[in-house]
Amino acid sequence: MGLWYPKGSSFGLTAFSDVDHAGCIDTRKSTSGEIQFLDDKLVSWMSKKQDCTVMSSVEAEYVALSASCAQHSRTKHIHTRYHFIKKQVENGIIELYFVGTEYQLADMFTKALPEDRFKYLVRRIGMRCLTPAKLEVLAKESA
Repeated sequence: MGLWYPKGSSFGLTAFSDVDHAGCIDTRKSTSGEIQFLDDKLVSWMSKKQDCTVMSSVEAEYVALSASCAQHSRTKHIHTRYHFIKKQVENGIIELYFVGTEYQLADMFTKALPEDRFKYLVRRIGMRCLTPAKLEVLAKESA
């Protein structure tokens, strides 16, 4: 069972993927982060230390991007996943764009950020930091 969205559907799937190359000071492994939206609604996010150690930031981005297309984190053939994205790009199914740090929503899942930047990104993905007092007000309003 699954969901099917025909090509002509009136909404878009947008995903951001980022990597903090060799960011772990103990293991020098990279941290991958990703976030997906259906139109403007957040539907999925992930942050994970990569299982392998890579030699370059490009290789780390490649590992992160290929992980984005997997339905779950257990897979035997990593090599196959790398080439899945390449084939989808060649067939025009997926469009890849470089997203600079200023617009990179996945940054919050890959690295420590200044408080103001973190709060900005939290607001951009549609989340809110709610205090117990705000939660109480919301509970009363919905009752």
